[in-house]
Amino acid sequence: QVQLAESGGGSVQAGGSLRLSCAGSGYTYDSNTMGWFRQAPGKEREGVAAIYVADSTTYYADSVKGRFTISKDNAKNTLYLQMNSLKLEDSAIYYCAAAVGLWFPPIVALSPVQYNTWGQGTQVTVSS
Repeated sequence: QVQLAESGGGSVQAGGSLRLSCAGSGYTYDSNTMGWFRQAPGKEREGVAAIYVADSTTYYADSVKGRFTISKDNAKNTLYLQMNSLKLEDSAIYYCAAAVGLWFPPIVALSPVQYNTWGQGTQVTVSS
């Protein structure tokens, strides 16, 4: 059974940094597209960043480009999201997800509906 577990969330002041981790078990990270998503209260879940399985190309939402970096360590089966220059609007529950056994074109790599395996989420709160 595939399982994902996020960690690293917390409270930080605007302008600060956090690094989220997503540890996986039950499959290998090098064979599936993986991504980070977030959901703020009253809003839909949105894609933040993704690593595409075919060529490890990374994709980012416009709102986080230049501030967030997605990476993975296949040997450790861990996905990371380095978040710098955090803004108030980055506050949300952050989820990692994997598209286990699925393929889709990279243009939809940030679409939550493409993913079938999710972690439980970790809260990120940015304050002024």
